[in-house]
Amino acid sequence: MSDLTIHHSFLPHLDAEASLAFYRDTLGFEVRNDVGYNDMRWITVGPAGQPDTSIVLQPPAPPGCGITDSERDTIVEMMAKGTFAAVNLATPDLDATFERLQASDAEVVQEPTDQPYGVRDCAFRDPAGNLIRIQELAA
Repeated sequence: MSDLTIHHSFLPHLDAEASLAFYRDTLGFEVRNDVGYNDMRWITVGPAGQPDTSIVLQPPAPPGCGITDSERDTIVEMMAKGTFAAVNLATPDLDATFERLQASDAEVVQEPTDQPYGVRDCAFRDPAGNLIRIQELAA
């Protein structure tokens, strides 16, 4: 048996303030850390009451990380298309969550849908283009 847990996941951002507003104000996550270095910023957010699970919003390819300018350009292009990064969230009330997020002007990708593989979910994009899928927890 493994005692490993998922502690941090990383999503890229292009505009720290826009991403912060989405994750804090729209999704309701708490801000756990906000670190700046030169003109870059790493923001750690997570759901209230779940201190062991966080998302770190980070620059897509900070200098010195071994990624070329061409590779960074490709990452930014993929982010714009919404094909670079994604995260799956879950809620006990998908319809209420969808209505709340839709009312906030979040970009809707998919309305609540019963998937053929047994999950009911919806999808949004965050300000950087990351796909945010939200599935309904089984009762």
